Amino acid sequence: MSMTDTFLLRPGDPLWEQTIAFAQSCSWRAGPVLAKRMRENAFQPWERVIAAAEDGTVIGYCTLTEKDDSAQEGYAPFIGFVFVDEAHRGRRISQRMIETALRYAKGLGYGTVYLISDERGLYEKYGFTKLGDCETVFGTREQLFCRGV
Repeated sequence: MSMTDTFLLRPGDPLWEQTIAFAQSCSWRAGPVLAKRMRENAFQPWERVIAAAEDGTVIGYCTLTEKDDSAQEGYAPFIGFVFVDEAHRGRRISQRMIETALRYAKGLGYGTVYLISDERGLYEKYGFTKLGDCETVFGTREQLFCRGV
C-alpha cells in the first residue's frame, strides 16, 4: 500500500502547482474555484491549502482560511474545499487533511474551527457539531459545523 501524507502549502511550495492542476481538473465544480484562488494567491499570509499526496501525486485538498462562502459573521477560521479523488475515497484521507488543518489552527492560537457543508453525517464522524443551518454567499442553505482544536 502506498503512503499518503498531508502538506500545508503556500505559493512556491513543491506541490502548489500540482494542487492547482488537480483542483482545476477534478470532478467537483468547486475545484476550479480553488484553482483560480491559488493562481491569484487570494490568501492571507497565514491561510493554507492542505494537500494529500500519495507517492508525490496530489489526491486531495482542503483549505484553512479566515472566511468561507458563508454569509455568517463572527466565525473563524474555516476548513473548506474538502475534496478527495474518487479512486482514493474510503481511506480516511479527508480526516487526515482535516486533522492537519486542526493542528495548524491550534498552533495559530485558535480554539475552534468551523466548516460549512451540505454533506449529511460526514463531519460528525470527525468530531464536528452542527450549529445549525446558514445561508451562503450563493443564496443556498448549508450546515454550519464547529469543532474544538
